[in-house]
Amino acid sequence: MSRNIITMAYVQRLLSGAAREGADLSELMREAGLDSSLLAHQDARLGAGDFIRLMQVVMRRTEDEFIGLGRGTKSKPGTFSMMAHAVINCANLGKAIQRSVQFYKLVDMPLETRLERGETESRLVLDFPALESRENVLEAMVFTSVRFWSWLTGKNLELQSILFDFSEPPQADEFRRLFKGRVVYNASYNALVFPTAWLSLPLVQNPLSLSKFLKDSLALIIVGNAQPIGLPEQIRAIISKEYGNSFPDFAQVCEQLNMTPQTLRRRLKEENTSYQEIKDSIRKDASFYYLGKEELSIDEIALMMGFSEASSFHRAFKKWTGRTPAGYRRELLGLPEDVLDGENDDDEEGWVAG
Repeated sequence: MSRNIITMAYVQRLLSGAAREGADLSELMREAGLDSSLLAHQDARLGAGDFIRLMQVVMRRTEDEFIGLGRGTKSKPGTFSMMAHAVINCANLGKAIQRSVQFYKLVDMPLETRLERGETESRLVLDFPALESRENVLEAMVFTSVRFWSWLTGKNLELQSILFDFSEPPQADEFRRLFKGRVVYNASYNALVFPTAWLSLPLVQNPLSLSKFLKDSLALIIVGNAQPIGLPEQIRAIISKEYGNSFPDFAQVCEQLNMTPQTLRRRLKEENTSYQEIKDSIRKDASFYYLGKEELSIDEIALMMGFSEASSFHRAFKKWTGRTPAGYRRELLGLPEDVLDGENDDDEEGWVAG
């Protein structure tokens, strides 16, 4: 996070919208804990952490995820979060992109976008025809999209090329550096160009990991930290998409991974784990999450975790933690012993680890 990645010339370009709305750039810098004198040095660079703090300040001041670049057209805070929730349960990246296209048609945003599939090469075409400063917004959309796709799939995705229909801006080298030179200006339309094979990539994230991601989304998108996803993590992703309905059995997981049962068992053994261990780990993590939601009863959580009986959930949770679900919830939420819908430790004394 300490590496200096963004020039002040590019930062000022991004801040132009906030300046048009009357914001004092020096004041924004100071609020972000930065030396306002840096604004006078075009070649100075901000580290990722400093840049993230500054962007958070600007979004808060402008109440706009476009940070004022839309000139009257705003992206309300939370729009990106709503889109992310809309796509998180999609089976693969292609379906997630298509759903995001549909999402932006439903919200009040002048975004025109379509997914064009080719045999070996596909592209996401996008435009903001009604926006002033659309160049800045388009660059931000491209950058955000590819980083979000990388997080969804757990892979460091690199676009084949990026097409922009506007002339090369003064800080074009900054954008080319981010995308290793694959940027073409003065094209006939705007698009992200990528291998069609990407559309079949499975999503390895789930609603629980999305909740954590959204807390740090600006940092994760700017810095980029998608790591290659190993076999246990792929299985976690497959299982996690189903909890609350039913957990897929071993044969279903083998089918989704295109592996024989023998191969999958061998591969997991090589990584010192098993399907049952991964399944129990997910149940444990999800149980912690849902026990923090006071509106759900423990019996409801047991069913969501795939247990046919609440007693089985009690036994499993006590085996995992040494505590009962009711006892854990009471400690977590700071509740008195008599405020647990009748679910108290006395009822659970007979359930022991097994």
